[in-house]
Amino acid sequence: MSDEIIKDETIIKDEAIIKDKVFGTPKEFTDVVSSYFQDTHKGESFEELLESYSAGMNEEVRVGDRVSGEIISIGKDSVFVNTGSKIDGAVEKAELLDENGELPYRVGDVLELYIISYNESEIRLSRAISGAGGLNLLQEAYSSRIPVEGKVIEQCKGGFYVEVIGRKAFCPVSQIAGKFTESPQEHVGKTYSFLIVRFEESGRNIVVSRRSLLEQEAEVGKKKFLENVKVGAVLQGKVTTLMPYGAFVELFPGVEGMVHVSELSWSRVEKPEEVLKVGDPLTVRVTGVEPGKKADQLKISLSVKQVTGNPWESEEEKFRIGDKIRGKVTRLSNFGAFVEIAPGIEGLVHVSEMSWKKRVIKPEDVVKTGELIDVTVKEIDMAKHRISLSIRDAEGDPWADVTGKYAVGQSVEGTVEKKEKFGYFITLEPGVTGLLPKSKIAKSDKPSAIEKLKEGDTITVTIEEIHPETRKITLGTGDAAEENNWHKYAKDAKKPSVGSFGEKLQNALNSKQD
Repeated sequence: MSDEIIKDETIIKDEAIIKDKVFGTPKEFTDVVSSYFQDTHKGESFEELLESYSAGMNEEVRVGDRVSGEIISIGKDSVFVNTGSKIDGAVEKAELLDENGELPYRVGDVLELYIISYNESEIRLSRAISGAGGLNLLQEAYSSRIPVEGKVIEQCKGGFYVEVIGRKAFCPVSQIAGKFTESPQEHVGKTYSFLIVRFEESGRNIVVSRRSLLEQEAEVGKKKFLENVKVGAVLQGKVTTLMPYGAFVELFPGVEGMVHVSELSWSRVEKPEEVLKVGDPLTVRVTGVEPGKKADQLKISLSVKQVTGNPWESEEEKFRIGDKIRGKVTRLSNFGAFVEIAPGIEGLVHVSEMSWKKRVIKPEDVVKTGELIDVTVKEIDMAKHRISLSIRDAEGDPWADVTGKYAVGQSVEGTVEKKEKFGYFITLEPGVTGLLPKSKIAKSDKPSAIEKLKEGDTITVTIEEIHPETRKITLGTGDAAEENNWHKYAKDAKKPSVGSFGEKLQNALNSKQD
């Protein structure tokens, strides 16, 4: 008796009992096996066990059936597959080799194959019908919708001529691929699997399609993908469409997910086209899977930013109060400007922190979106994702050394910044402004000339008081000192000057007349 006995580990647990005995007749074999099962499976007959073993096995097989089977063994020339029936299938090993001549499968892998023939002892499987054959084989492939292997031999009007089992068939250009073919010539010389979609005039009119076969395979793959996609999975995809609200990404042929604009980056993104373009490869994380409008569809939500993690958590120790950082203005609001100081991390510069040099009403008067600026970190609250920034601190406080630059009595040139009823604000330098009171203007030598000055005009003033702690400087007109000196000179001029040259000359003239 041959050792090639069908074995089931759930039934025959000690195959050594069988191997150690050789039986001359089938009856002797059956008797011994029945005796063994009676000892090891109390209460069950051998016939019942065989019936149980066969339960659930599909005995109906037909040429052309598609089989999804697990590899049970790999031989020298054939690969054996569980067909779901009592008879295992076999496919030529050479048919499964990759371009390097290697078999990319192992025992336990599942193959999608077609039944091309069968008898009581064997089922022959194949990925597609190929090789030499007659019209009967083509007719059978057409009737049973079994793929056939064909070589694209030349391009013709409207499509291609394809050699299929020694016959010339026609493939329309729209059926050579799964989508529109921009370069038809690239298919010439290549071998593909096709479905025969028309078989007429005794084989003189054969039309084949590769697209329909690709669509079938895509549907199988799509179904399997949708069954296995899970929330949290990280997948590779390709951007197919950009919309104002987000980007659609192809995860699998025929399967797309959507990345909302808020999930494109930890940095603020106004429009998807700012960071993506159609055709870009993209790594995404599945954040939601819901039933779609159709029974065979799913609504898949994706995120790009969640692939890398929250930067507010990873950058926690990077920033300290007082640090001076260069950042990019990302957006403006009524109360300030948001500045990105690290990928995904934005801080706020309030309008009150925008300048020492002038009073800022609108942020756009100081900065603009997209501009690179220097800022200083004032406050940090990583838990609330908030960082307060300052532009004016980064530039430096002009009042810090004001007493070293200016002194009481010093004459300086300034610019009229603003005219008020109580006086004029005069800018001495950017960020340092003093007040020229109205009373000082009235006492000047030429008050009307000062009153005619316009905002932006220059004027010479004197420093009268400096109060750095309150950021105040009191100014006087530039001619005040000259005015005091002039009055003193005029007063002294009224007194006689003894010994002057004029007096001596006058006395001499008077003496001569006498």
